[in-house]
Amino acid sequence: MLYTNLNHIETADQHATIINENENVMVCCGRMGPMCIPVYGIMEELEEEYGHVKFFDMEFDNPEAHVIRNLPEVRGFMGIPFTIYYKNGKVVKATSSIQSRDQVTSILNEQFGVPVKA
Repeated sequence: MLYTNLNHIETADQHATIINENENVMVCCGRMGPMCIPVYGIMEELEEEYGHVKFFDMEFDNPEAHVIRNLPEVRGFMGIPFTIYYKNGKVVKATSSIQSRDQVTSILNEQFGVPVKA
């Protein structure tokens, strides 16, 4: 399991349930390494701001992560983490390697809409 403050996905069945029961989902599939940890941190920071998005991590080396590693959208990716954005159970965007906060928020805004301030 990854040592983050995000919710963890540990099985393929759990992954399927999450993406099918939530409209907007971001899953970061990686390890506890220098390219992945910054992305987990960004996701942790954005959880409160983007209440309409569910944020999860999944351990890249978990055999159950085949549901991420075998997606057609990640074919050719060379670096981890693989970050997948799901809308209504379908992949709408996939990125690999380290991402900045601006890159992540740009994708979140484009795919899921800008967060509404109360």
